[in-house]
Amino acid sequence: MDLNRIQFVTDAFPCFSLVSEAAWRHPDITAERFSPQLTMQQGHLFAHAAFVLSGKVRVYIISESGREVTLYRVQRGGVCVLMMASILGETGYEASAQLEEETELLLLPVDVFKEWMDRYKDLRQFIYRNMINRMVSVTSLVEDIAFKPINARIAELLLRRTTDSRNHLSITHEAIAIELGTAREVISRSLKEFEKAGWLQLGRGRIAAIRRDALQEKLFPGDW
Repeated sequence: MDLNRIQFVTDAFPCFSLVSEAAWRHPDITAERFSPQLTMQQGHLFAHAAFVLSGKVRVYIISESGREVTLYRVQRGGVCVLMMASILGETGYEASAQLEEETELLLLPVDVFKEWMDRYKDLRQFIYRNMINRMVSVTSLVEDIAFKPINARIAELLLRRTTDSRNHLSITHEAIAIELGTAREVISRSLKEFEKAGWLQLGRGRIAAIRRDALQEKLFPGDW
């Protein structure tokens, strides 16, 4: 890997700043671009540890009934902690992953990754800190699925994906259902209730005229 690429990597991942130039010359260390829609299935055994340099990766699980639940997304400067746990524990991948856009990944052979984990404290801290943060976010997701009304969860998603100056969203009911881990029929029914209340307008693959103020007001506990 040349010096410019090393600098690009360390800008995204300061945890690699102490890795020597000689170590980066390992012939199997690469940075590669992958097309959208590439997927990694549950149970996969990894030959490389991947670090996201650009793009976006969606990590999800599939229930026995076939329903998808999005766990989290990984972007530049991030890693999939379930992948790292799989590599360190020498077990199959406990989730599935899909590239949502063209994505560039730094690929470290597993033996190099484990050696660097032992050698570089900054890398160890980065990986374990990410594991802790993801544990917190996934726990929060499970609590939301179990205890928070679906109308409130839909409202939160719409608020996250829009702004006061951009109050529309190109998304299907099926995509929202996958994101929130529920059935498409449930999403369609709730969105029709929102439309009837005058909080948004539904179209094919699009939600427009989203009244963020009304949705924000309804997020308070007990309002649903």
